[in-house]
Amino acid sequence: MFLTRSEYDRGVNTFSPEGRLYQVEYAIEAIKLGSTAVGLKTDEGVVLAVEKRITSGLLEPSSVDKIMEIDAHVGCAVSGLTADAPSLVEHGRVEAQNHKFSYNEAMSVKSIVQALCDLALSFGEAADEEPSMSRPFGVALLIAGHDETGPCLYHTDPSGSSWACDAKAIGSGSEGANSSLQEHYHKDMTLKEAETLALSTLKHVMEEKVTSLNVYIARVAPKYHLYTPSEVESVIRRL
Repeated sequence: MFLTRSEYDRGVNTFSPEGRLYQVEYAIEAIKLGSTAVGLKTDEGVVLAVEKRITSGLLEPSSVDKIMEIDAHVGCAVSGLTADAPSLVEHGRVEAQNHKFSYNEAMSVKSIVQALCDLALSFGEAADEEPSMSRPFGVALLIAGHDETGPCLYHTDPSGSSWACDAKAIGSGSEGANSSLQEHYHKDMTLKEAETLALSTLKHVMEEKVTSLNVYIARVAPKYHLYTPSEVESVIRRL
């Protein structure tokens, strides 16, 4: 006799009779409540843009981290349960530095993505050597990088899966943002055009007016660079 859904979703690594892991599905649903993030790949580099939700006028905007640097050639945008993101990012930083120390070369972006997915997939495992999460990470990442293969953009989710993308949006406004990207994105875009498209895509799905205080923009071309408020303002003026 099959158990009910509520009894199956208590086990973080127990499949239901339909072959579903409910805890992973719940984590993916949590991402749909997060801030919208957009990534676009061009021949010159990769652009990331993220909505910065300021929930109170008493909150210091610079304390809201939605885009983080993993290595000099890799950055990521996060959406979902933001508190889970630092654990993944810190793991990526350690892996990148260990690789640099051991082999005297920068770690490939694909290898960093795989290391993050391995950690995301380790939920519910017995902690013999190092502690692991007792539930899936409730955060998705857009990972932008530049290595010997050129610019690259990856999307990861709580299931431990990753996909290489030309353009991608995640978060609460991802459905409308992805539709807009499919309509306006093309592979021959310049980096400047990608900046404008990323911000205009956010503008269409955000409830508030786009300003330098509620939007993050970063690029990896080929090094990671987080835009200053004045640089964000210059992109806003092009809209």
